Parts: sequence; structure tokens; C-alpha cells
Amino acid sequence: MSENSIGRSAELTFRRITALNVCDVCELSETLSEEQQGFVADNGMSIAEGFCSNNAWFRAVYADETLAGFVMVHIGSDWDDGIECPGAYLWRLMIAGQFQGLGFGRRVVEKVVKEVRAQGMKELYTSYGEGPGGPETFYRRLGFEPTGDRLGDNDEELEVVLKFS
Repeated sequence: MSENSIGRSAELTFRRITALNVCDVCELSETLSEEQQGFVADNGMSIAEGFCSNNAWFRAVYADETLAGFVMVHIGSDWDDGIECPGAYLWRLMIAGQFQGLGFGRRVVEKVVKEVRAQGMKELYTSYGEGPGGPETFYRRLGFEPTGDRLGDNDEELEVVLKFS
């Protein structure tokens, strides 16, 4: 199936990153606009961080059989990773430029919520940089609310949480 025929109804699956798809996952970062690249970590760096963490879970996102994104979740606090979170933290979320606007980002977050809820957690945290072209509207529409905390070396990211039962 070609990228042009992928639509909103595509089945989204999470697949392990392997030697066979790692280069393709890394190259997805190049599909983002220059503005978006300022808000989203490079997938290659994210994969490296994931392999260095004892608490990270990361996967390639496929729409039907087409690679469409990357997601990484961190469970629990880990000073070595720079994450202080009581539960699940959406560490990275990236949907390739050509697949944005199809609801894939929302559906990926919904799948993550389902996974962490199954592990008994009731919240999903994340953070983002603020500014034009940033993901604030996306996260607010999903129900994420500011915690009042700021993260990063210069407090440049706003921490938000999605509470669910």
C-alpha cells in the first residue's frame, strides 16, 4: 500500500525497532517542518536514549504496513534519564509530516493510555516546549492539563498530565 492511500481509518500498530527498520525510523525526523524540528527530538537520538534507559519502552508506529511515526514511554522516575515522574511519561511522540492531520497522534496517545492503564496507572505525563508551531493545542485537545511544573535545563518545557480512571 502506498503512502498516498493511507487514510484516517488505517490500523495503527506499535512495532519493535530492529536492524531492519531503524534507519527508516531515524529518517522520519526529516519529514518534519523546520519549525516542528525545534520541538521534537530527533528519532535517532531518542532511540539511543531509549537503549540507554532501563525504564524506556519505544516503538515504531505503523499505519497499516507503512511506517508513520515513533513513540517512547518512560515508566517511573530515573535521575539518570532526567525524568522525575511518579508513573508513565510520554517521553517522545512523533508522527511523520505526511501523516499529520489524520488523527494518528491522538490515536497513538489513546493506545499508550490503554497500555499504561492496563498496568494500573491512572495518569500519563508529558512535557513540551511552548511557542508558535508547538504541540500545546494538540495536548490540550486530548485533555492534558498543566501540572504547574516546568522542566529542562532552563525551565523551557511545560509539564502536563492526562488523568484517567
